[in-house]
Order: sequence, then structure tokens, then C-alpha cells
Amino acid sequence: MKYVVTGGAGFIGSTFIDELLLTNKDIEIICIDDFSTGFASNIPSSFSVKIINTDISVLTPDTQFTETIKDAVSGADAMFHFAAKARVQPSIDNPVDFNNTNVTGTLNLLEICRQVGIRRFIFSSSSSIYGDTDIFPTPETAPASPLSPYGLQKLIGEQYCQLYSTIHNLETVCLRYFNVYGDKMPTSGAYCLVMGVFAQLKQLGNPLTIYGDGEQRRDFTSVEDVIQANLLSCTSNKVGKGEIINIGNGNNKSVQDIADIFGGPFEYKPKRLEPFQTLADNTKARELLGWEPTGNVEEWLGNYINENLRDNTN
Repeated sequence: MKYVVTGGAGFIGSTFIDELLLTNKDIEIICIDDFSTGFASNIPSSFSVKIINTDISVLTPDTQFTETIKDAVSGADAMFHFAAKARVQPSIDNPVDFNNTNVTGTLNLLEICRQVGIRRFIFSSSSSIYGDTDIFPTPETAPASPLSPYGLQKLIGEQYCQLYSTIHNLETVCLRYFNVYGDKMPTSGAYCLVMGVFAQLKQLGNPLTIYGDGEQRRDFTSVEDVIQANLLSCTSNKVGKGEIINIGNGNNKSVQDIADIFGGPFEYKPKRLEPFQTLADNTKARELLGWEPTGNVEEWLGNYINENLRDNTN
């Protein structure tokens, strides 16, 4: 078995590689990452993992370097595309840079899959595509209304996947993640999500910064559940034509709820441009993939704080 994993040094990608190595003795993994946001230390040392350090946005089909990549990934059973420049505000600040990675990079990878005959392409998409929807729980049929370049770029990535399934018979699956958390989540830098931000502030002994009144709600989804969704997407015979599938826990918590688990003090700032609520309708994932979410964010976060931040939570 041979898999290509892009973004394998990042939070979700490296957790996915961990799971592959744990559950598959006979496996070859090609990890593509430019280490712009991920860390080499996230990738386990194993003879089964070959690392290719490159930027997916420059993997154009007419470059000699692409031939090297194509040779490396040839014969792979599937490509799992986790690599991305994420987050709403950074994409607003740097839309061209984000577009190069999130749109051009995705297209380059699809083209490589087509050229070397990789059977299936699993795309990591985002609930940001829904924007500030008023449909809850939100099904995949809800109108797309992204509020940022990042959300729009993920939508374009989905459309490219569907197009390649239609015109090139490449099997594709698009998984829309909702607010992923887990052990390797970043706790610093521009790509840090709310729990990571809170963890960083708590480590520094600073008040937790809350934008708005903290009542905005998020469907926090365990990275382990996201990993299982990817594995099931690779093997299910019910998908492969560009299906769009929500991967969300199916319940949500307020930002204030999460902050309260960390403990105060809190500092409130003016609200930002962001959806007020995310809440996944995950019926389709259950039906097409046989997927069942198992994560409990409050239980996980309590353990995380005890193990990593015990001295800073008093």
C-alpha cells in the first residue's frame, strides 16, 4: 500500500501519518511539505516515510522538478491533500499568497494524480465555505457564501475535484472539516486556532483574548475523527465522484465555554468578521462513509490542560 500525504508535517497531516504507521505494517508514505507552517519533528522517523520538501504551488506540470515528484508518487493508491494555508484573517491580509497554495497547489496535485494514475484524491476542505449561514445544523446543500479568500479558495478546490472526476475519471472526495482540535494543534503563529491561542496565552500568564461577547459557537471536531473520515473516504465504494461531506461533531460549544475551561482572566475585544455559529449536519458522512464522531471536546480539553498547562491555570 502506498499513500501520498501533502502537508504531512502539519497538525492534521502528521497525525494522519501517525495513524497509518500504527495500523499498517506494510505501507509506503510519500510526505510532501515545504515546512512553512509544519515541523519536521511532527513526522515520525520511519523507513516507511519518504519526505519531499517542496512547495505545491510550484509543482507545475511543465517543470523538470515535477517529473521528480511524479516518479516518487507513481503507483500510489491515494493522495490525501492536507497541505494548505489556513485561517480567515491571514487569507484576507495575503490573498494572492493563499491563492497560490490553496488553488494553484491543489490543481497541480490533481494534475499529477491524473498524469501518474493515482486512483483517489481526498481533499481537505472547510466549513468556512458556508460563511455566516443561518441553517443549523448545516447540510452540504446549504448555499456557499464564504466570507474570506480562504473559504472561497476551498470552494474552488472542491469544484476542481468535481471537475476532474467528471472529465478525467479521477476519484475524488471533498471533506469539509469543522473546527479541528487535537494534540498537535499549533499554539503559536498566524495559523493558531482558538484553543491554541488560549493555550499560548495561558502559558504566558496573559488574559484570554475573546473577540466579541464569546457567545459565538463552534462545532469542535476531534482530529482523530477527521483521520478516520479520511481513511473511510479512501476505502468506501459509495464515494469517488467529488462528493462533498461534512466532517463535524454535530454539536457545538461557545467560545466562552472553552475559555471557561481554561479559566480567566478574560479580555474582551471588538468582534471580528467571522460566522457566529458553526454546526455540522453529519448525516451524509454517516451514510456514505459509515463514520461516527467520538470526540468530546470538554473531556479532551480538561486532559490537555492538566497535562500541559497545569501550572498556569490557577
